[in-house]
Amino acid sequence: MDYEQKAKSVADCLMSYKRDETGWKVCKKSNDVVVSWRPSSEFHGNVYKGEGIVSGSPEKVWECLKPIPNGLRVSWDNNVKKFELLEQITEDISICRTVTPSAAMGIIAPRDFVDVILVQQYEDGTISSNATNVSHSSCPPQSGYVRGLNHPCGCICVPISGEPKKTQVLSFFQTDLGGLLPRSVVDSFFPSSMAEFYSNLAKAVKSLKDH
Repeated sequence: MDYEQKAKSVADCLMSYKRDETGWKVCKKSNDVVVSWRPSSEFHGNVYKGEGIVSGSPEKVWECLKPIPNGLRVSWDNNVKKFELLEQITEDISICRTVTPSAAMGIIAPRDFVDVILVQQYEDGTISSNATNVSHSSCPPQSGYVRGLNHPCGCICVPISGEPKKTQVLSFFQTDLGGLLPRSVVDSFFPSSMAEFYSNLAKAVKSLKDH
């Protein structure tokens, strides 16, 4: 499998989602975040978009989001229980396994995901993580976990002109959770989970600033 090519196509895909404003329907809104959805063209579910402004420089926000083993994300993101590096392909591209805890009061069992992840930096200071599902010989499906599939997803940290201590954070999730989950459970899980993601990210960035 050409992991590099697959990872780069995800970055292009997420940038196209960022540019294309058509068809998004708002499903959750708070002071911190607006979550919208539209039908995914990648699989039979929805693609969800989160948009929020986080207090903190893009570097600090990225420090909390970086997809690395022993990174900060496991400590603050309730949906990431474990994050393992399976293979480093290039400096910016890796294959990783993410383990998620049970959710929705136990209706959603623990899951694991194997993704190729590309960290991309742009000239305007934007940094993004871009991920999609792959198979990897070292990590077949394991008992105790339902193997889920992430379709192109990730986070984009965008500097805000004239506001060096604020960062626009866009997140895209389109995940096939696998298993026989009722559609209603999935459709209610993602918007609330993404709103919580922004709230916990903001707290994590704030705690970094205090050190």
